[in-house]
Amino acid sequence: MQQRVDRLPQASNWRRRMVEHPFGTIKAWMGATHFLTKTLPRVRTEMSLHVLAYNMKRAINILGARTLMQSMRA
Repeated sequence: MQQRVDRLPQASNWRRRMVEHPFGTIKAWMGATHFLTKTLPRVRTEMSLHVLAYNMKRAINILGARTLMQSMRA
């Protein structure tokens, strides 16, 4: 593993930006790694709400709020 990193040191940065960024952002919104709820069904719900909020924010940033609202009405 270290040899591969040494050959292409920027690869881990690329991977971190492409793959881990959304999850890291969601974890930061949640307060790092802590869930406010207990029991698996409630934690699932909490995580789903965090992911939904993240996706809505991304859609607003990409499309704009007005376009997103028009798309949701159609």
